[in-house]
Amino acid sequence: MATFHFDLVSPEKMAFSGEVDQVDIPGTEGDFGVLAGHAPVVAAVRPGILTVISGGSKQKIIVLGGLAEVSDKGLTVLADVATSIEELDRAKFAETISDMETKLKEKEGSELDRALERLDHFRSIEHELNTTALH
Repeated sequence: MATFHFDLVSPEKMAFSGEVDQVDIPGTEGDFGVLAGHAPVVAAVRPGILTVISGGSKQKIIVLGGLAEVSDKGLTVLADVATSIEELDRAKFAETISDMETKLKEKEGSELDRALERLDHFRSIEHELNTTALH
């Protein structure tokens, strides 16, 4: 299988840089996979779990939004936050979800819609972590 270069960058760190076989990205318009030779594209990234496949192994990384760009040089994801599943403090993540739920009653209109959508993404991440994310 052909490989390509992938960089995952967050404001805090370079979360990943190297040659990979495939990257599955949670996009705002739907999840999508990138393989070598993918057509150039720029896409918004939603909160979710990004999967890096290289040499038969899978690495799962939680991203909380950002931007993905596929070019002839490879794939770059600029993530708002990027945390490996091993580094995630699950108790703190659950507390963040609880805080988001509590703050919903303070919001209305389009602000409420955005807060509900973000909460739904966080719940989806939590659900995947508790069921299939480690497989």
